[in-house]
Amino acid sequence: MDGRDLVRSVKTVGSTGAAQGLRTVRAAWRRRRADATGLPRRGAERARVPGPVQGAEPGPGGGVIRFTRSELRITVAVSGAVFWGWDGAGPEPSYALAGHGPEPDPRAVLEPDKDGGWRVVAERVTVVVSRHGAVEVRTPGGVILRRDLPPRWWEPVDGGGARWMQRSEVAADARFFGLGGRAAGPRLRDGTYRLWNTDPGHAFTPGDDPLYITMPVQMVVSDAGTHLVFHDTSWDGTVNLREGEEGAGSGHDRAGTCELRMDGGPLRCWLMVGTPARVLHAWASLTGAPALPPAWALGHHHARWGFGSEQEVRRIVAGYQERGLPLDAVHLDIDHYDAHQVFTVDRERFPKLPVLAEELRRDGIRLVSIVDPAVKAEPGNAVYDGGLAEDAFVRDGSGRLVRGVVWPGESVYPDFTHARVREWWGGLYEERLAQGFAGFWHDMNEPTSFTAFGESTLPRSARHSLEGRGGDHREAHNVYALGMARAAYEGLRERDPQERPFLFSRSGWAGMQRYGGTWSGDVATGWPGLRASLSLVMGLGLCGVPYSGPDVGGFDGSPSPELYLRWFQLGAYLPLFRTHASLRAGRREPWEFGDDVLEHARAALVERRRLLPYFMTLALLARRTGAPYVRPLWWAAPEDRALRDCEDAFMLGDCLLVAPVLDHGADHRAVQLPRGRWYDTVTEEVHEGPAQVLLDAPLSRIPVLARAGAVVPVRGDDGGLELEAWAPARGRVGGGLAVPDRGDGWDEPELERYVTRWEGQHVVVRRDGEGGAGTPEYPVRVRGLGAR
Repeated sequence: MDGRDLVRSVKTVGSTGAAQGLRTVRAAWRRRRADATGLPRRGAERARVPGPVQGAEPGPGGGVIRFTRSELRITVAVSGAVFWGWDGAGPEPSYALAGHGPEPDPRAVLEPDKDGGWRVVAERVTVVVSRHGAVEVRTPGGVILRRDLPPRWWEPVDGGGARWMQRSEVAADARFFGLGGRAAGPRLRDGTYRLWNTDPGHAFTPGDDPLYITMPVQMVVSDAGTHLVFHDTSWDGTVNLREGEEGAGSGHDRAGTCELRMDGGPLRCWLMVGTPARVLHAWASLTGAPALPPAWALGHHHARWGFGSEQEVRRIVAGYQERGLPLDAVHLDIDHYDAHQVFTVDRERFPKLPVLAEELRRDGIRLVSIVDPAVKAEPGNAVYDGGLAEDAFVRDGSGRLVRGVVWPGESVYPDFTHARVREWWGGLYEERLAQGFAGFWHDMNEPTSFTAFGESTLPRSARHSLEGRGGDHREAHNVYALGMARAAYEGLRERDPQERPFLFSRSGWAGMQRYGGTWSGDVATGWPGLRASLSLVMGLGLCGVPYSGPDVGGFDGSPSPELYLRWFQLGAYLPLFRTHASLRAGRREPWEFGDDVLEHARAALVERRRLLPYFMTLALLARRTGAPYVRPLWWAAPEDRALRDCEDAFMLGDCLLVAPVLDHGADHRAVQLPRGRWYDTVTEEVHEGPAQVLLDAPLSRIPVLARAGAVVPVRGDDGGLELEAWAPARGRVGGGLAVPDRGDGWDEPELERYVTRWEGQHVVVRRDGEGGAGTPEYPVRVRGLGAR
């Protein structure tokens, strides 16, 4: 026995209560024993590299290049995305891809290169392979964006899967972004980042890594161009990043490096080149269009672990209504379950839940239910009994059910890598719909199992279907929540086909945007937690997940009035705008922080309600193009190095620049402006970029600037759509987009384009259509005409 584990066990029993503490100790030892007997032992290994090139065979979109000890398959898709796979790896099977992968580009040509190498030449990219297996990705002009050195494998002498390493070089000026949800960022500094979805077990700050969503997806931005790279394997691994240095040493640049080490799985890669917008469009084409949320999901949500009863929910809702504060959704946490059992209701505290849901819906408020994957392992529990009948739960190598410990106690876990299990689980949402719930919040799905020591998840030896291929938790862990989201989304579409499903998940993987979004998880209450909230949203957006947001106020503590207000003001401009807190945390209602905070929070809520048509437009753009709602300042100008390093402000779409206050006591803040003219949306003061400017940031608001010439669809006083146009600079033309969407259903309305220009002494707004310019059918308000 490990003495440190014994000490941890004693501490756990003492700190969490005897019954639950003993369960977590048993779970930890069960997990250790299962892996000791169920995982293959890794003994002696031999290293392998591709070796010298032997020849090549052309194929659709590229071809196969053979080396003495491996082969490399390269395919360029019609979209411009490049795939390469070593050791015969193809694009499929893959949990990330939508459908069967993209069509190869028939114009891409495999041809010999100098020094015995080969190259694939396509319209947007050239891939050059050296005679020893180094892979270079170049622009059509010949500039190298990325160079992968020959990979290295370590294979067990007695057979089995190989672990591998791939080292890459990028330009000295390049900056790294992505890798899923990272609290420190969005720009990723030098360091090692783990690729293993993890519940940290406590409220996290920027120093905690990894968190709930990790993805082997990087966006790399340099002077030469932008590229996104995705290594399609779901196994555990690490990414070591080191930024380059210009003029290092004796005046020569030192390249930036990325070293990826994976415990297994195929060594295969997708790479997209172009502007950030083009790159994410190609990524969405590859992995699936983001789900379109219903309009109400773009409003304000109020949640808490510990509402406790229908009476408390009504009291909170009445508080919003009495004060005239907009509210669109209320979320019920695990305390509304019967003994924390999923797909149940505590009938004593919530005796008439469907009646409550209907009352709220009449007032324009939806109920959202938490859903955990763990099922209480107790005969008589309908979900457990049904899952046994379907053989739905994860088992070990001996065929025994794998048990963990979560909120209901001893629990079992559905295997979401099996189509039959997903169909069964999706059918369980019928009960939630009957209770009146309109949206669903997936939690604890890394998956989490409480343990006194070791990893808080399932044993790595646990067996999974993996769509019939068979495998263990080492491969299934990172895609577990993705399968759960798919099960729910497809089940909801089948059972309520007239409504867009609303679903967001704490954990996930590449492609999770197909089913919904995510939120920050248990972010710590404090100014560092506020800063981490923005990092997570921006980083996830650059990985193709456009809909996300934090727990406003933080999950665990009692924020000061100032911190709460600044968090609230930031949340009002993020896709998911939700207050939330833990069972033991302080209140999160705006009126609990004094009259001044209440009035300033009211202003933020009113502005969010006014901007709902703009958020709906951004949601539809995300679905059609993959562009996130929240974008870094360098989005339209990645060559601007000053913008590349700006992490505390963002673009909301193309029209608005939001500069949240992230520091205690600040009433001014500096903002690095992109090129062009910008208007303060409150004072209409003019600022010219590129420049760094100092903006007023009183407690009443955070700075928000509108781009000159922008057209922003907003909600008018009568609830109808209006167009807010900002005067373009003289001699310039501007514009914007609007989507007149009713907010639910599946009909995707036309995207309307508007153009602004000066005609004499007037600013004119025209609708730009196929038949030429026309007059907008909505009221137009021009701002910025009297700007200072």
